[in-house]
Amino acid sequence: MTKTIRILNENDYYDYEQMDTGIEFDYVGRIFDRLTSGNNRLYGLFLDGQLVSVGGYSIYAKSYAMLGRLRSDCRFLGNGFSTDVMNHVLSEVQKLDGIQWVGANTQEHNISAQRVLEKIGLTPHITLHGALTKDTSALESGDKLWTPVTDLERKKEWVNEAYIQTGAVFPYECYYPFPGSADLFPEDKLKQWAFFENADKTRFVLTKHDQKKYHYLHTVYPWSDMVSQAGLWETIANDYTKLIPQTDDETYIWMDLTKEEAETLPENHQFELPSPWILYGLEKA
Repeated sequence: MTKTIRILNENDYYDYEQMDTGIEFDYVGRIFDRLTSGNNRLYGLFLDGQLVSVGGYSIYAKSYAMLGRLRSDCRFLGNGFSTDVMNHVLSEVQKLDGIQWVGANTQEHNISAQRVLEKIGLTPHITLHGALTKDTSALESGDKLWTPVTDLERKKEWVNEAYIQTGAVFPYECYYPFPGSADLFPEDKLKQWAFFENADKTRFVLTKHDQKKYHYLHTVYPWSDMVSQAGLWETIANDYTKLIPQTDDETYIWMDLTKEEAETLPENHQFELPSPWILYGLEKA
């Protein structure tokens, strides 16, 4: 049997549709053209001309590459093809200029994907829930809203302290957290994102609009004391209320929470806590 791996394009969609991935509603098929263009690439492993495994990458903030879109034909499992294609994808990413960090996100229950990532040299970095809610009332106490931060230099001070100096994981987009660096915080993003700080200027919260399947007020709070900060949840709820009329569609608050942070939520909280995601990664050699 002849095994080949090559980059895919939109003309390979038919071959992808012939794969038996076992996934009933597969977003990769729905946006196949987008995943083979722009900052996205897909690679396919062919066995005697038949597409049997797929993987790819996307580039974020110019210096981060996220591997993913791993799909395999169920009829060919157990042959190491998933590892082969992802190893090839990683090799192609490492040839790119400017990439400083390579990562991948997989759900905690997806043991097979974790094994593939570990075989190609990625290591676990952090585990996060993509926590969703429309109702923060269980966390509110009627305190004053935090003060909006409009000064660009003040925003830079906050992200420098919380993320750039520490390398702490920053949720750049929903589903795409990365270790902090200056590349994640260009001025155009900082101007677009909303910042709020508490009265004694010891804490801040950042909110930004994101859209995947639904619309989200993607809320970023860099500390683990979120349940004890007076006015924090009133501030988040107020910004969420402002976003809803702008989307005219299903809209949620999204927060990336560690397991430990999720456990601090009150018993009557209204967050959905789906299976957490494990962020794998490595510094580019």
